[in-house]
Amino acid sequence: MFWQFVYNAFALPIIFISFYLAGCCNRKIREGIIGRRQIFDRLTDQLRNARNLKKTAWFHFTSVGEFEQVKPLIEAIYADVRIVLTFFSPSVAPNVASYQYVDAAVFLPFDTPRNVERLIHLIKPTCLIFSRYDIWPNLVWKASKQDIPITVIAGTLHAGSKRLGGFARSFFRSVHRCITLHCVISEADAARFQQLCRSEHQVVVTGDTRYEQVDKRALAVEPNAEFFPGQTTLNRPILIAGSTYADDEKVLLEAYQTLREDIPECFPHLVLVPHEPTPKRITEIQAELNKRKLTHRCFSELNSEANLEEIDILIIDAVGLLAKLYQLADIAFVGGSFHGSVHNVMEPAAMAKPVLFGPTIQNSYEASLLLERGAAKIAHTPRQMADILIEWLHDEEKQTKVGNIGKQLIEENLGAVERTLAYLREYV
Repeated sequence: MFWQFVYNAFALPIIFISFYLAGCCNRKIREGIIGRRQIFDRLTDQLRNARNLKKTAWFHFTSVGEFEQVKPLIEAIYADVRIVLTFFSPSVAPNVASYQYVDAAVFLPFDTPRNVERLIHLIKPTCLIFSRYDIWPNLVWKASKQDIPITVIAGTLHAGSKRLGGFARSFFRSVHRCITLHCVISEADAARFQQLCRSEHQVVVTGDTRYEQVDKRALAVEPNAEFFPGQTTLNRPILIAGSTYADDEKVLLEAYQTLREDIPECFPHLVLVPHEPTPKRITEIQAELNKRKLTHRCFSELNSEANLEEIDILIIDAVGLLAKLYQLADIAFVGGSFHGSVHNVMEPAAMAKPVLFGPTIQNSYEASLLLERGAAKIAHTPRQMADILIEWLHDEEKQTKVGNIGKQLIEENLGAVERTLAYLREYV
């Protein structure tokens, strides 16, 4: 009761005010605020037209990566269970809107006791399932009070997590001790979650369900398929830079210019895939490339007569192509790793590509696994990045060996979906 009072009286108002102030200058946050308007009316309408089944599974996730983790679980139980989705980030909204295995889906409203009670009353969930993290305290406390089983799937808690220190540990214990089951991705994560849970609450290692998803996508991509006009004119080695931010591009482009000076005989094409290819971002990228005197074209400018042989950099100003584009790569750089948290390193690994990223990988257990196995390398500076790229570009045999290690790692970790379902089926 103490922590519930502290959270609702002090923490929640601060979070609320900060969120709305940030929305004044952050487009994504502003989209989230707009998306939360009239959600109860929208949810009511969706549920009125939903399938009439005895059980309802409520899945909550924050963004695209966490949505990918729940997809195989949803599809395995969809025939017999009504599916309701809530999410936090507006970046995942289009993915959810086009997803066929769902009965109702809305933004998660602000985590007030009243909002949570209204949600539970409308959804009437048989169980509540959180993907990875984004676990909201009032939602957990209210669901637990109504004896709704609560599960975390693909749970991860890195060693430096603030949840494990000082007063935060006591607070998060009050939350996690209300969660029925934690399905986590590794033994190390299990040990850390145990610090927040009662002994009688299960913490089980089931693995990461994203391995199945990336393996499935990799198998679906046709080898040597043409993904864009002019692709056949990319005759030099190809470096795919996926899901990048300006911070990533600053380091990457400096390293790329070093390559042009050091290895002109095998200077690669760079296919740059920004995390959010908005017109503003594309304009910024083009301005930076012009300043560096790097020749470039945008994906949207290509036609059947396009010849990219003399183009250094192709900018992908569209969404939904990255997973396929990794198939083209000789080497893959994964963005976010100089920005705050590395993005999906599993997709290029599943396609047997050597993986390169920056120093910020504490959010990604699989990135550390790739490093340990020798399937990836980490660069802290442009010079380090250039040296790694030169090493791989000069040795195709090493490229192949490193890429195959990553693919083997993906294959070894398949099976998380069935292991997780073995526990979930008790509740759904």
